[in-house]
Amino acid sequence: MSLRNVKKIYDNKVTAVHDFNLEIADKEFIVLVGPSGCGKSTTLRMVAGLEEISEGELYIGDKLMNDVEPKDRDIAMVFQSYALYPHMTVYENMAFALKLRKFPKEEIDRRVKEAAAILDITQYLDRKPKALSGGQRQRVAIGRAIVREPQVFLMDEPLSNLDAKLRNQMRAEIIKLRQRINTTFIYVTHDQTEAMTLGDRIVIMKDGFIQQVGTPQEVFEHPVNVFVAGFIGTPQMNFFGAQLLREGEEYYVTCAGAKVALAESIQEKLRAKSTPAQDIILGIRPEHINFVRDQSFDTMSGKVDVSEMMGSELHLHVAVGQPVTSGEEGGLKDVVMRVSTSDLPDAYHGGIPHGTQLHFTFPSSLVHLFSKETEKNLI
Repeated sequence: MSLRNVKKIYDNKVTAVHDFNLEIADKEFIVLVGPSGCGKSTTLRMVAGLEEISEGELYIGDKLMNDVEPKDRDIAMVFQSYALYPHMTVYENMAFALKLRKFPKEEIDRRVKEAAAILDITQYLDRKPKALSGGQRQRVAIGRAIVREPQVFLMDEPLSNLDAKLRNQMRAEIIKLRQRINTTFIYVTHDQTEAMTLGDRIVIMKDGFIQQVGTPQEVFEHPVNVFVAGFIGTPQMNFFGAQLLREGEEYYVTCAGAKVALAESIQEKLRAKSTPAQDIILGIRPEHINFVRDQSFDTMSGKVDVSEMMGSELHLHVAVGQPVTSGEEGGLKDVVMRVSTSDLPDAYHGGIPHGTQLHFTFPSSLVHLFSKETEKNLI
C-alpha cells in the first residue's frame, strides 16, 4: 500500500494534511499518532474513501484507489463510537455486511462464529448491544470488521472510550488479534503508549506534517526533533537551555551550573559533522537522571517541589535554578525524574519531602542535543 504526496485541503483554504508519503508493507501494523488536530484521522478517512483526496495518489496493491468507492476498496474500518445497530443482536450486527453482499448462509455462519471465537464473544451472539459493556461492544465492532476478511484494517481511536484497565486489556487483545488474522493494519491514536506497544512502525504527525516514521525503538532513542522527543515517552523528556562547547577535539555541554563531557559515541558523530559550538536544547529523559550524594562540577542541584508515589517508582518534580542565558528566561526549571522505589534510601521510602535539596547528574551517552534555532536533533 502506498500514499504518495497525499494532501487534504478543505474549502480551498485549510490544508489538514500536507504532502503525506508512506509505503506500507503487506501485513504491517502502522500507527498514526499525534495530538488532536494533527491530521491523523483525516489521513485514515482518505484511505477509507470517506474523505476525498485533494492531491496525490493512494495505491492499494498496484491499484490506484483515489476514485474507487469506499465499499469497493476491500477495507474495513473500526470507529471510536462502535456504531452498532441497536435493534440487531450481536450475531446480526456481525453478519449484516455479508448479508448485503449476498454471501451464502453457511459461509456467513462460519465467519461470524470464527470471529466470535477469536474475540471471545461467542456467549454474547444472541444479545443486543445495550446488554453489553463498552469493551464487549468494541469487540463486536472489531468482529464485524473481521468477518469481511479485508485487505486492510483501519482503526480510528478504537479504545479511547474505554476506562484505563480495559484499555490495557483491549490493547493486548489487539496484539493477539493481529497475530491471528495477519493482515495490514493502520491504527490511529493520540495515546503514545498505544502507539509504542502496537506499531511495527509509528508515524508521528503534527499540524498535518509527518515529523518522523520509525520503529517504536527508533523514535524513542533517536527522535529527529524536539516535538518527537517530547511526544514519545512518559513522563515527558526534560528540556534545558544549554550550551554545546568545543575544546580542541572534545565536546562538552554546560547546563544549569553543570559541565559534562559527552560520551565518545556522541563526540564521534559531532566531529564527523564538524558541529560548531552553539546554544542548544538539551533533552534528558526522566529515567536517565541519577542522584549523587555530593555536589561537583558535573552535577545539578535543586529542591523537591512535588513527590508523586506511583508504587514501584517515584516521580519527582525538582525545581532547578537555570542561569540566565541570552534570550532565555532564568529562574527555576521544573525537572521530572523517575526513581525506582527499590533504589531509595530507607528514610525516603514513603516519598521525598517537599524542599529536600538533591544533587543529580545524567549519563552523557543518553542525552539528546537539539539545535536551539531549528529544534532538529544534532546527532
